Amino acid sequence: MQQRERAMQGEPRSGTSAGRETNELTRKIRKLEIRSRRLVNELFSGEYHSSFKGRGIEFSHVREYQYGDDVRSVDWNTSAHKNDLYVKQFTEERERTLLLLLDGSGSMLFGSGGRLKKDIAAEVSAILAFSAVQNNDKVGLLIFTDRVETYIPPRKGRAHALAILRAIYSIDHTGRKTDIDAALGFIRRTQKRKAIIFLMSDLIGAGYDKGMKLLNVRHDFVVIHLGDRLDMELPLSCLLDLVDPESGERLTIDARSLLTLARYSAAARRDRDDLRQQLRRMKVDTVFLETDRSIIGGLNAFFRNRERKV
Repeated sequence: MQQRERAMQGEPRSGTSAGRETNELTRKIRKLEIRSRRLVNELFSGEYHSSFKGRGIEFSHVREYQYGDDVRSVDWNTSAHKNDLYVKQFTEERERTLLLLLDGSGSMLFGSGGRLKKDIAAEVSAILAFSAVQNNDKVGLLIFTDRVETYIPPRKGRAHALAILRAIYSIDHTGRKTDIDAALGFIRRTQKRKAIIFLMSDLIGAGYDKGMKLLNVRHDFVVIHLGDRLDMELPLSCLLDLVDPESGERLTIDARSLLTLARYSAAARRDRDDLRQQLRRMKVDTVFLETDRSIIGGLNAFFRNRERKV
């Protein structure tokens, strides 16, 4: 059981309050865009481009056979039709599709260091989305809880990236359980061509092993695990009433007891170690980020490691 915070969002009661909320959201997205584009230009654009391959080669055209051409490239159908030898020409296809899979469940509204897990997910999404825009790639978004909540098909351009950020900040699906496998299944059914897929979640739940393995075989699949220091240890304080935002289950912990805190921390670390080993066995690339730390170091290290593999 992990300590959580809930965020309550009410409907605006007047046109004035609605306008204020809209303006605030616009300012927030603009601020995130400026920071993300700077990071992309200074740090991540080259790494993103070189860390993921395109879909390989695609057919371009045919031309007449020339001495020295590889006989394996002969287009026999065209040659028979035109009564001469023609060979196929191919070009490298570098256009890629980036898909952002974002956990929108209640546990993502927790954060003890001034930022929520959802905020970290939004920042990572912005950096990845603008990296894709700068490289002329498509980017799409899927937000899920215990079901698919929002799906924005991949498209190109800055305006589309901003629409994705607006959708992320407009999530209003709190308090539901997490079904990662449902989101993975949706992507398997809808994304037939190879894509770069980033799953951003605290991975609360189970039953997603098979789905991850299947997606990892067909696509460039990466998990961004979002954590918080209170997931791992609680401070020495008083009686704490903990509420699971997904199930509503409550638990009172005596945080005055060093023994209780040590047991909590030991259990949490065992769970985190088991998760790391599970992802390693599935050969899924994973980045672990925390709400109270900068995301830059973790993303830089990931891109450098990926670049060496390509």
